[in-house]
Amino acid sequence: MTRLSDDDLHAYLDGELDPARTIEVEAWLEAEPQEAERLRRWSDQKEGLHRLFDPVLDEPVPPRLSLAAVKSGRRAPLAGVLRLAAALALVLAGGAGGWWLRGDGQGDGRPLATAMAAEAVSAHVVFAAEVRHPVEVAVSDKAHLVGWLSKRLGAPLKVPDLSSGGFTLMGGRLLPASESSAAAQFMYESASGQRLTLYLRRSGGGETTAFRFANQNGVEAFTWMDGPFGYALVADMPRDRLLPLAQAVYHQLEK
Repeated sequence: MTRLSDDDLHAYLDGELDPARTIEVEAWLEAEPQEAERLRRWSDQKEGLHRLFDPVLDEPVPPRLSLAAVKSGRRAPLAGVLRLAAALALVLAGGAGGWWLRGDGQGDGRPLATAMAAEAVSAHVVFAAEVRHPVEVAVSDKAHLVGWLSKRLGAPLKVPDLSSGGFTLMGGRLLPASESSAAAQFMYESASGQRLTLYLRRSGGGETTAFRFANQNGVEAFTWMDGPFGYALVADMPRDRLLPLAQAVYHQLEK
């Protein structure tokens, strides 16, 4: 059998093929282990999207978005609308965000922290599962990567060294963030293949906050604000393992 198209593989993954065609695809996958692994990664991404978004389906509509509120002329705050639009854009691009954008804290960095956590976890779920293209620029071109992302985010970036924690830098990428801004993601990998990502974006106010911990269906994140940036360290690992890595990142970045 000739190589199958991605359309065929997506249709197989979604259960849209007839029985005869399904048997043909399964036979082809048995003979092409690399393609079978690629399909498994797609399946993992699909399951990750369901884990993040299925709970949202059961949540009540926020009062500010209810039909009565719309009819009365009330409008959601512009910042909230922009955050929601950014989250939907990530989904359409193959990402996953969840409903972490809600939150009514004022003056303590909480709204930005929750939005940032959602964006960071979305990006981690999508790109940490990638086999061929986990990063946009590889570590072999680190100088270009750091210079490029520093220019796009408008301030010099530092890339922490997590080798003492068992993780090696793979590279990074530019990402969209809420409110029409840019974000950066650096990806690290352990010898066993486990991946973690450091997400950062401009904080706007130059504030400093303590670590905030968030968990979304097994994906853990520590977020904090320090100077011009907000940071989120994300991985699928227990909190007590991720915390020392977050502390190592914090101490290296404050030097």
